[in-house]
Amino acid sequence: MVRVATYFAMTLGAFVFWQSMDKVHFWIALRQDEKKELEEERAIKRMRAEMLQAAKHKAPLA
Repeated sequence: MVRVATYFAMTLGAFVFWQSMDKVHFWIALRQDEKKELEEERAIKRMRAEMLQAAKHKAPLA
């Protein structure tokens, strides 16, 4: 009986551990995606500001 209880407890423990690791990996991937999105938004804003600045410099010359 002890062997069956031990086997059951170890199986349950492994399942809980596996599920928690799955959630941790999902959270890490989500954070990396958020960081990548923020970097892309910053790059777009920076490029837009540069283009507006260039347009301001070219406008008086025309």
